[in-house]
Amino acid sequence: MDYQYVLGGVLVSLLGSVFFMIINTTLSGEKKKVVEKVSNGVNGNDYVRMPSQNGNFQPESASGTDVVIVGAGVAGAALAYTLAKDGRRVHVIERDLSEPDRIVGELLQPGGYLKLIELGLEDCANESIDAQKVFGYALYKDGNDTKLSYPLENYPSDIAGRSFHNGRFIQKMRERATALKNVTLEQGTVTTLIEEKGTVKGVMYKNKAGDEMRSYAPLTIVCDGCFSNLRRNLCTPKVDNPSCFVGLILENCDLPYANHGHVILGDPSPILFYPISGTEVRCLVDVPGTKVPSVANGEMAKYLKNVVAPQVPPQLLRSFLAAVEKGNIRTMQNKSMPATPQPTPGAILLGDAFNMRHPLTGGGMTVALSDIVLLRDLLRPLTDLNDAPALCEYLESFYTLRKPVSSTINTLAGALYKVFCASPDPARQEMREACFDYLSLGGICARGPISLLSGLNPRPIHLFLHFFAVAVYGVGRLMIPFPTPKRVWLGTRLILGASGIIFPIIKGEGVRQMFFPATIPAYYRAPPLQ
Repeated sequence: MDYQYVLGGVLVSLLGSVFFMIINTTLSGEKKKVVEKVSNGVNGNDYVRMPSQNGNFQPESASGTDVVIVGAGVAGAALAYTLAKDGRRVHVIERDLSEPDRIVGELLQPGGYLKLIELGLEDCANESIDAQKVFGYALYKDGNDTKLSYPLENYPSDIAGRSFHNGRFIQKMRERATALKNVTLEQGTVTTLIEEKGTVKGVMYKNKAGDEMRSYAPLTIVCDGCFSNLRRNLCTPKVDNPSCFVGLILENCDLPYANHGHVILGDPSPILFYPISGTEVRCLVDVPGTKVPSVANGEMAKYLKNVVAPQVPPQLLRSFLAAVEKGNIRTMQNKSMPATPQPTPGAILLGDAFNMRHPLTGGGMTVALSDIVLLRDLLRPLTDLNDAPALCEYLESFYTLRKPVSSTINTLAGALYKVFCASPDPARQEMREACFDYLSLGGICARGPISLLSGLNPRPIHLFLHFFAVAVYGVGRLMIPFPTPKRVWLGTRLILGASGIIFPIIKGEGVRQMFFPATIPAYYRAPPLQ
């Protein structure tokens, strides 16, 4: 294994030059985009200017509210609880208060669980909802497997990932929020943001009875999920739809590695298994693109039996086929959207309405909870939220300070999904093989990437180095026992392919914000004088 030391030297020199060349090129090519908002009349269906006769807004409901929150999912419910604990008067408007029934948002990484503890909501993900501890992942490829454990040695014994039914988790957090007397949780559908002279003053919504209502507050926080109809006036959305998930629940079966997520590097794309209760295992089959076989006419069941089943580990095959026969097959479009905020006085975006990544790595809730902790800490010094322009300028720091966590998890999710998908391209095949073998080496080769995925080590530079370490490792394998022109060309294409995967994602996240956040002026914003 002496060649590994040679590869280490090659890696250091290669990454140093490539990294700074790309950063310099990207920074010089970045262009500023100015998006103008219409502040008079109606802007689409999302903004409405509603002054009274004397030109001033007159509150009609929820007077005395400090914050209006649109949406009571994971982000909205957790945010309502933490802001109310700090003494804010919070009005939460949620479209549907019944228990959600989703096939994602079921796995919380250890880094996310630590944030849940910071918020005082860790009891929402415990035995009361039959949540299961998760200690790492098992990776399968072509009949081989390797176990990747979270680096939890320096944490208390209770620290681990958590997996559960998404709806139970959300309902528990809603209960905690509504137990606080300064939280009002109401069922209703928000239709527009109320705006005056460029400042959001509140929302217009229809309550459960269908009556049109208005709620006013100095700060409106929109976290109404991946299908948000309000985001386009608060950001510049660039939504990508890379694939769909097909969801099943396997009953009364034991995973090969207890309390671990299982990822099968299947063809054409990954297959996931993880526990969501003491007797249930969630299976998610990734189908690339926006179209999936029809569930209604039986094409989906046929696809699962003929294409997916042969790739399922033998220990799970019988339960998998039984779940297919049972017929409770769910599908969901996966979405990815970089955070491109459009700072607006009086309003801010959060959660999936603001930023999404491929759910392969289960990082969405970790990003959302991390954002909530950060936003809470930024708002804590403020006793008065009524100076909307000053508050907006101050909260621009939020978009920079969130980057270490969000950009690491977002970039890893996008890059891993592309690497884990099967491809007819020999260079992509080599990258996939190299990734599996690199992780199988153990030590820092496994510990480093899994600490990034878990949210325990949100450092973008570590992600960058490990990603290209995999690529260089793949090139090194090709050069053994000796290089040939064909192998050298394939190795070159592997490096170029790896660059083509990760650099567009980094550019979308923002090179400067991701690697050099301290050079952004907003990084140093101080709270406005009260």
